[in-house]
Amino acid sequence: MGTVSYDALLWLSFGGPEGPDDVMPFLENVTRGRGVPRERLEEVAEHYRHFGGVSPINRLNREAMAAVEEELAARGVELPVYFGNRNWHPLVEDTLERMRADGVQRALVFPTSAYGGYSACRQYDEDIERARAAVGDGAPELLKLRQFFDHPLFVSANADAVRAAHAELDGRPARTVFTAHSIPTAADAAAGPPETGGQRYSKQVFEAARLVAAQSGVEEHDVVWQSRSGPPHVPWLEPDIVDHIDALHEQGVRDVVVSPIGFVSDHLEVVWDLDNEAADRAAELGMGFARAATPNGDPRFAELVVELAQEHLTGGGARKLSEAFPVAGCTLNGAPCAEGCCAPVRRPATS
Repeated sequence: MGTVSYDALLWLSFGGPEGPDDVMPFLENVTRGRGVPRERLEEVAEHYRHFGGVSPINRLNREAMAAVEEELAARGVELPVYFGNRNWHPLVEDTLERMRADGVQRALVFPTSAYGGYSACRQYDEDIERARAAVGDGAPELLKLRQFFDHPLFVSANADAVRAAHAELDGRPARTVFTAHSIPTAADAAAGPPETGGQRYSKQVFEAARLVAAQSGVEEHDVVWQSRSGPPHVPWLEPDIVDHIDALHEQGVRDVVVSPIGFVSDHLEVVWDLDNEAADRAAELGMGFARAATPNGDPRFAELVVELAQEHLTGGGARKLSEAFPVAGCTLNGAPCAEGCCAPVRRPATS
């Protein structure tokens, strides 16, 4: 890979409310055009209000960005880091306008998702395209960094977190359960270039779970899903984490360790769906429960981001542990990775 000069790094994330008045406008931004019933929005809004209407995601992103800035400085790399979101302030359009005003001409983009698929990957391409169109002439050129679900640093940080969670249960034989955000099965079927047969998102989640389980010494593990938000008549990836805990209890499993492998930080869906709903259900059933940490607080996460950037800054090789998937996710100015890759699935309207 030839080197090109870049003069900034854009940290591109999902966004979250930072006060009670932000909650419903934020959720409306997230679900616009997706056919999500109003009553479901109200239900999710209560999750945010339980925490004062504040999602931890923006704070966690800023902390991770500060760690990346320190790592860049330690390596002698002068690359200012900017923060933009898809769904809430600071919106990526506003951030890109500020970058243009600061004289940024070409920037790398780190999307806070390790996986492929529409919401996890291609929608970030659309964010880039939309923001550049909004800024207009002089908008910085943007190159999105690749998917990193099988990067050695991502895997090792998660593996250590799984081992630490098992240690919380005093060495008792616990079942390890990996979770990721559920998506409609039709969206998963469309994930990846059409010629690959789809399901790139779920396949990458399963592969990441396999790699982490192997490195953490786990002999048996499950992959399940969480945070479903669509109409009940639309099939989504299953089983749900709470339903799976019920099933494990019926099988006689007494202790469970849950690793949110699909997420990079303890944002609200992790805190609510796992630390509240899943943990509460396990307690009701008399099961031991421990939740592994997400990686963004681990120093290796900052190293990972900088290493992904240096693949383009210095032409460094792409480190990865899986041979099942090609290096992917390098997209310039909103162009898809491949023709038809992760095409958006038309969502049914709410009756």
